[in-house]
Amino acid sequence: MKDFRSYVKLWEERYRSDLISDIMPFWLKYGLDRENGGVYTCLDRDGTLMDPTKSVWFQGRFGFTAAFAYNNVERNPEWLAASKSCVDFIEAHCFAPDGHMYFEVTAEGTGLRKRRYIFSETFAAIAMSDYSIASGDRSYAQKALELFKRTLRFLETPGFLVPKYEPSLQAIGHSVTMILVNTASRIREAIQDPILDERIDRSIALLRERFMHPEYKALLETVGPNGEFIDTLMGRTINPGHCIETAWFLLEEAKRRGWDKELTDMALTIFEWSWEWGWDKEYGGILNFRDCKGFPNQDYSQDMKFWWPHCEAIICSLYAFEATGDPKYLERHKLVSDWTYSHFPDPEFGEWYGYLHRDGTPAHRAKGNLFKGPFHIPRMMVKGITLCENILDADD
Repeated sequence: MKDFRSYVKLWEERYRSDLISDIMPFWLKYGLDRENGGVYTCLDRDGTLMDPTKSVWFQGRFGFTAAFAYNNVERNPEWLAASKSCVDFIEAHCFAPDGHMYFEVTAEGTGLRKRRYIFSETFAAIAMSDYSIASGDRSYAQKALELFKRTLRFLETPGFLVPKYEPSLQAIGHSVTMILVNTASRIREAIQDPILDERIDRSIALLRERFMHPEYKALLETVGPNGEFIDTLMGRTINPGHCIETAWFLLEEAKRRGWDKELTDMALTIFEWSWEWGWDKEYGGILNFRDCKGFPNQDYSQDMKFWWPHCEAIICSLYAFEATGDPKYLERHKLVSDWTYSHFPDPEFGEWYGYLHRDGTPAHRAKGNLFKGPFHIPRMMVKGITLCENILDADD
């Protein structure tokens, strides 16, 4: 790429324009619950509310996103108020009597459902930490840290969280391991505590020693307690988007450590493996699931194209270029960005479609549900803006 500065500047401006003029306004207009607080996410193509059930994940996710954008892009008071609305709703309504958070609540905040995961907690914690930075109220940083420590206790208390499998199958999952890296990293921006660095180090070691399997050039989603390969459909599953997200979490940490070579190389290896597994050489875009032995994956959505892996690949390719200066990563950024921006955005009603068929046509028109909402896309745009700025500054 001959004129990489113009290319990077173009995308920095595109991310900023889309975030400020499209993505955030869409969710503030149609999603923000100005009566009960918090955010709705089950929205049709034009923003019509389809279901008032609230995803607790997204109370934390939008609480974080709005504050993250406020802290890094524009000190927009609407964004700060939206973050506070979500954080207040979390504190008032989203904790069950045992301290574990709900997964779904009503519009007013009555608990509907809990799940065996700890993702409601991790997203609530990063919402509190970034809101603390945005508002200047340090008490929220302390709340985030306390919630993180409670989450670790949940994970370490046998029987508190219902296991996915019976005792006959002992296994550990990639998702919890990787999310704790990002959660601790975000909280660390607001408050210092040794447990945050310790958890990041522990997750990095687990990823390297147990989930990375060089014999398949794959980071696996599920392995035995000591990293044993589980030769089943479940055990052979690769989630390329998830692995690419992990790669940029690690690159972010490597940068904080002065581009630690071992950690940078580890992250780039995961990115290379996962890109090779995920990129659809026939239609373009990133496939949902693969089998590390090449068998058909059992998930019904295995060959669909979801919005969020493409967001993660955009972030990761920019981080990889910042780390190495290797132009192949800007070429990769162009490849995934061109495909993403020609298929996901809705030029008529704004925001993005979330679920596409393999050929890139929309599988349905909704803009949100309990799993898609204002998180991956605006987070990508905020990270894109800051990464592009960093790349340009480093070249001055």
